[in-house]
Amino acid sequence: MSFLLKSSLNFKSYKVLFKSLSSPNVSYQFVNNNKLYFLKGSTSRLLSTKPSLHEHLNMKIELLPALADNYMYLLIDEKTNECAVVDPVKPPDVLAAVAKHGVKLTTVLTTHHHWDHAGGNEELNSLKPGLTFYGGDHQIQPNTTIRVGHGDKLKVGSLQIECLFTPCHTTGHICYYVEDVDNDPAVFTGDTLLAAACGKFFEGTKQQMHHALVNVLQKLPASTRVYCGHEYTVSNLEFAIHVEPANQHIIDKLAQCRALRASKQATIPTTIGEEMKINPFMRVNESSVQEHVQQTDPIEVMGALREEKNNWKR
Repeated sequence: MSFLLKSSLNFKSYKVLFKSLSSPNVSYQFVNNNKLYFLKGSTSRLLSTKPSLHEHLNMKIELLPALADNYMYLLIDEKTNECAVVDPVKPPDVLAAVAKHGVKLTTVLTTHHHWDHAGGNEELNSLKPGLTFYGGDHQIQPNTTIRVGHGDKLKVGSLQIECLFTPCHTTGHICYYVEDVDNDPAVFTGDTLLAAACGKFFEGTKQQMHHALVNVLQKLPASTRVYCGHEYTVSNLEFAIHVEPANQHIIDKLAQCRALRASKQATIPTTIGEEMKINPFMRVNESSVQEHVQQTDPIEVMGALREEKNNWKR
């Protein structure tokens, strides 16, 4: 169930109102100053994905489920035992994972300002003072957050991280690319690139999303593992197969992901190379996708796909 609420409340007041309204089976959509915010309930009954640990050659990434379908990520540098967290909307779960691994949390990487990604920052800052917060948007709290832009570099232990500016879902969206000299990199894509889809164009345009997916993320090494912000993969693949019913890669991936979800396992990560085979929003130059929307200009294809998916039902 979903409700759309319009109000003149400021964003902090929205969060207070949300806490008083929240239900495990309800999502609330708040509109303020023509911007749309999705706030989801305290969803213990819906939280059905198991945490999972993913080994890279010089780092570990623990996937931490949160809310109904969000993912937070603990990024651990194996050489120094230093770690960062991506989009820590549930700080107690983050700190429990930090304690479990016996690592030192130093850094918070926020992909964008929506509450289900940035809403835990102030609580985490209170629970663990001294952390360094990064983000690409002035709306991201706490107010000590260091604002980053495209191409900025930062380090977590020995790990080199490049900031990729990908506005569209929000005006200040940042993806974080973790470089790896042994060709085992990772990228945290928030709500820009989702497994087999992309985020809605809440604060941007089809031109911006085309640039973000095709000119920025698609240029990363094909082996790059993609850690996105939500568990939407099965639904996204069902839309993808609607677009390209003869695409065997999508058919196979959908079967695999349905099996994973049946056992409460995450379908994340994918890879950039895999996304280029299964994700219609990264396949806007393919004739099969263009034929589906009856457009040939890749930017128009991007816009037509997003419009269709906005109104698509399984």
